[in-house]
Amino acid sequence: MAAFSIHNPLVFTFGILGNLLTFLVFLAPGPTFYRIMKKKSTEEFQSVPYVVTLLSNMLWLYYAIILSNEIPLITVNSVGGFIEAIYISIYIAYAPKKPRMLTLTLLLVSFVGLGFIIIFTNFIVKGAQRVEFLGWICATLLATTYIAPLGITKKVIQTKSVEFMPISLSFAIVVSAAMWVCYGFLLKDLHIVVANTAGVIAGVVQIMLYMIYYKGKAHTADKLSITHLNPNADPTSDLEIVSAKEDNAVSSIEHKEGLSMDPSN
Repeated sequence: MAAFSIHNPLVFTFGILGNLLTFLVFLAPGPTFYRIMKKKSTEEFQSVPYVVTLLSNMLWLYYAIILSNEIPLITVNSVGGFIEAIYISIYIAYAPKKPRMLTLTLLLVSFVGLGFIIIFTNFIVKGAQRVEFLGWICATLLATTYIAPLGITKKVIQTKSVEFMPISLSFAIVVSAAMWVCYGFLLKDLHIVVANTAGVIAGVVQIMLYMIYYKGKAHTADKLSITHLNPNADPTSDLEIVSAKEDNAVSSIEHKEGLSMDPSN
């Protein structure tokens, strides 16, 4: 594997760009946690994505240390892990008892799993096999974090609204992942390439869905106004109710106009 060096302009460039763009992706949930602190409530937010991302950061950091000279991987995952730790701490501070205990349990499982992997790769699997074993674990976990947000696609298709799919974040993920694909390709590191290729594909899918359904934003105000009154209401049925009311209103107007134009009246 080629070593990272500031004397290799392309590797250096893609490593720096990958770091900067990934930092922006890490900071994207900032407003969400500011809202949590302001309201002193985690509302319906879940901690699972942040715990998984933290575990991914720690594994990639360990992978980079084993390889040595992988400075961009070390910096991006050190900073990313620190940011995720802050998010998780805020969540634990304001979450109700059940979600808090779930988060703490997930953290415990993650740290135990990390410890097991470190022991396994230090005392059982060594040399090139250790790099391969750890690299594919890292790649699988990172690919999972990229693909997970696609779960929102069902909601986008059902509501025909991209309210919960921010295009700026999707675009940032695509560009960031693309930088890491180039970085991994130049270093001939298949683990980095495969993991971030999944990120590029997932991001492109989200952008395509946004382009198809972005006009659905016109219905968002109606949907939110009704679900605000009834938080348990189904968004799809809410839209049907609004449509039915509009049809009844139009029919009523047409009926009145017909009566006014009737000579017998």
